[in-house]
Amino acid sequence: MKILFLDQSGKPGGAELCLIDIAKPYRDRSLVGLFADGPFKTLLQEHQIPVEVLTNQAISVQKSSSFLQGLASLKQLLPLITKVVQIAQDYDVIYANTQKALVIGAIASFFARRPLVYHLHDILSKEHFSQTNRTIAVNLANYFASLVIANSQASQQAFIEAGGREDITAVVYNGFDSKIYQTCESDRQKLRAELELTGKFVVGHFSRLSPWKGQHILIDALAKCPEEVTAILVGDALFGEEDYVQQLHQQVANLGLENRVKFLGFRADIPQLMAACNLVAHTSTFAEPFGRVIVEAMLCGTPVVAAKAGGAVELVESGINGFLVNPGEAEELAQVINICLQDTDKITAMANYARNIASQRFDVTIINQQITQLLSSKFPQQISPSLLPNL
Repeated sequence: MKILFLDQSGKPGGAELCLIDIAKPYRDRSLVGLFADGPFKTLLQEHQIPVEVLTNQAISVQKSSSFLQGLASLKQLLPLITKVVQIAQDYDVIYANTQKALVIGAIASFFARRPLVYHLHDILSKEHFSQTNRTIAVNLANYFASLVIANSQASQQAFIEAGGREDITAVVYNGFDSKIYQTCESDRQKLRAELELTGKFVVGHFSRLSPWKGQHILIDALAKCPEEVTAILVGDALFGEEDYVQQLHQQVANLGLENRVKFLGFRADIPQLMAACNLVAHTSTFAEPFGRVIVEAMLCGTPVVAAKAGGAVELVESGINGFLVNPGEAEELAQVINICLQDTDKITAMANYARNIASQRFDVTIINQQITQLLSSKFPQQISPSLLPNL
């Protein structure tokens, strides 16, 4: 099976990191088409995955766009659609990995007469998307997609509640290579020393800096914790949210936490940084589609506390393999931080249990096999047993 993968982003977010794992087994007979240039292209090339930037013109439609704004962008999209139709002639399946990729992929699948797969990495709710964008995504998927792969039950349910067809959906969680998340103790201590975190109780937050990701909640919680508790914020603004970054710096200053909050920006050494933390906090104010950071923390052997909504509820059983707190509740988050600070033996045992379960449940080889089986069952005419990827 030859697959044309489509993705809108030039920057590696959660959906893009997932795409790397999915595309890797097919790299000798696939192409990843991007709608923007950037570090994601470089990352794909490092994994020997064929990639081509299909347009250098930014697509102006946003998650909050209205119908008229979407309509106005159609003329802009025509050259991109034409190019995708031409390329798709050489492939058996079009695999749309993001919502903008779904729009282009759906139209291209019609003209190229190629089946369409939509990998749903979002929760199609009013908190994340305008009514227009939700309607477009659901209708395109219903009429053009042969298969919608949802990254959690929460994503699947939101799709169905928005009018999506349940009969074309399947849930497949993100896959992870647990070997990537192994860090030796000496490297962990060295990194803590470099960041001047020795002797501190470190709470890590790993996400782009955005209001709905809730870094301000962690900062509020930090003010309610002993002075030895320090936070590192890994990530930066992505989508014009620089004002929020300034608000976070101001919040830190107002609370007198300048020596207890470190803004590290984007980093490549995420597993090492997670291993250097005593706790990883996930503080999204709205339901998260999956919660990649949660699983990554578990695989690093670091305790995790997550907001009780969306996909996070499917990953964390509170008190067993992590903690859940109500979204937006800084007081609850502070209580969990203090519990972890005081009962380290129990928390360490919990984190070790979480790592063992996560390494089995989200093993990338098993996840890729699930996707391969879905594709081969949906498109038997496009695949031969001899062409199945070597997983």
